[in-house]
Amino acid sequence: MPRQLGELEDAVMTRVWQWNRPVTVREVLEDLQQERSIAYTTVMTVMDNLHQKGWVRREVDGRAYRYTAVSTRAAYSAALMNEAWSRSDNPAAALVAFFGMMSAEQREALADAMRIVRPGLPGASGHPAEEAADGVAAEPGDEPADEADAEAAEDPADAAGPDTGR
Repeated sequence: MPRQLGELEDAVMTRVWQWNRPVTVREVLEDLQQERSIAYTTVMTVMDNLHQKGWVRREVDGRAYRYTAVSTRAAYSAALMNEAWSRSDNPAAALVAFFGMMSAEQREALADAMRIVRPGLPGASGHPAEEAADGVAAEPGDEPADEADAEAAEDPADAAGPDTGR
């Protein structure tokens, strides 16, 4: 699993991800220098470290290297979330707490992602009225639609059902 990037590694990778093309140390340096005072050798070392860690690949271009991201920022973020979640001694409670911290926009992004991953799930239509009719609460804090949902809300681990091998 990936380790969280350090501050400077993240600043470099942010540019590599945003530009979405092979980049040189000089290009990253010039962009970083708009925000902070930093030396060419520092950026070169960070990019070499990112290469050694497998975050970027590089190709020789004349006397320099061009660096390209190995994966996307979204994949990096997902791996970090998965790592944090898998370290929990109570994954269901961790998810409930995480969902409780989400903004309305984040909840909508989660709903959109669930419709992509599992289009047959209740609420896949994207219409709140249909979701409520399917027994899916439209907003956190809404009352569960039936007794099974109420029990699942009391103990999220039970929502998986009896045949999950817990």
